[in-house]
Amino acid sequence: MANSSPRFTPTEYAERLAKTRKAMERQGIDTLIVSDPSNMAWLTGYDGWSFYVHQCVAVGPVGAPFWFGREQDAQGATRTCYMLDEDIIGYHDSYVQSTEKHPMEYLVAKLKERGWDKGTIGVEMDNYWFSAKAYAVLDNGLDATLVDSQSLVNWQRAVKSEQELEYMRIAARLVERMHSRILEKCEPGVRKCDLVAEIYDASLRYDPFQGFGGDYAAIVPLLPSGAAAAAPHLTWDDQEMKVGEGTFFEIAGCYNRYHCPLSRTIFLGRPSYEFLEAEAATLEGMEAGLEAARAGNTCEDVAQAFFNVLKKYNIEKDNRTGYPIGLSYPPDWGERTMSLRRGDRTELQEGMTFHFMTGLWMDDWGFELTESFVVTDGGPECLANVPRRLFVKD
Repeated sequence: MANSSPRFTPTEYAERLAKTRKAMERQGIDTLIVSDPSNMAWLTGYDGWSFYVHQCVAVGPVGAPFWFGREQDAQGATRTCYMLDEDIIGYHDSYVQSTEKHPMEYLVAKLKERGWDKGTIGVEMDNYWFSAKAYAVLDNGLDATLVDSQSLVNWQRAVKSEQELEYMRIAARLVERMHSRILEKCEPGVRKCDLVAEIYDASLRYDPFQGFGGDYAAIVPLLPSGAAAAAPHLTWDDQEMKVGEGTFFEIAGCYNRYHCPLSRTIFLGRPSYEFLEAEAATLEGMEAGLEAARAGNTCEDVAQAFFNVLKKYNIEKDNRTGYPIGLSYPPDWGERTMSLRRGDRTELQEGMTFHFMTGLWMDDWGFELTESFVVTDGGPECLANVPRRLFVKD
């Protein structure tokens, strides 16, 4: 039977399917095979930690899509997907990590049963969860032309519905309390692993006053200190926090798989001049970028406004300064479509959501102070309310 308590209405799922089919038609795709778990969830509601085995959602020219995955995970699909049981297809466990047969062979058979095995079939070729072997088996078994449909569904997710925005606003409340806990607990001598335990506690624990608890984020907490903060994606160890070091905390609240990332930096002791200059440049640049982040402008407009301010401070940032966010699974909370960078002329539309990643990673230090926002006609709505400044603890 269909999931009795889906996260979105049947109407919203139908609209998503219709948008996807229109995009398929524009690209000449008859059947679409979607392996990205975020896209699978957006299309069907499926939610489970099963993306380490082969799974997908297939969208044909008519009718409901079908979920395809490991037989034991089909139980989870019946409890989270909006479709009926007949659209949940599980393959036997003997296919899992077998060297003699492959789950895509079973998928080929199921596509043939529905007549979805011919014409042009789109697959997400540059995808974390779709392997070269999967492609080879499909190509060998299908009487069809396989084409790259990478990001086809991702682009349909760019403008958020009101329900999606509500989930992201709840995620913002979670990231607010995470940063509040960090500021409370971060002291010289506190071990990083213990600090991360506090971050997870704040991100997950049910709050009876707010009426919700948190979900796991697609990226673990990132919190390098001192010279290590020159590297943006280091995690944590069991060493103590030290006086004289700055630490940025790149974290996200997550609710029903919808994210609100937010970064802040804490300096223990007296910050150096370069840290104070980085704060001033980032704050001024962020204001300029947010001023440009309105419907009708472009991704490049936001980035250029920020970079112009950095140039005034003689600071160079040679990477993008933001990306779209929303529904996601590990290893990434970005949507992998547009970027806030020079040259990206994608027009901003009301309801798009971005992480304005103004992080600076220099030779021997790093500084992050970011915001997640919703694009509106009148300017951006910043989702979280955490003081926008460098935190200093003596």
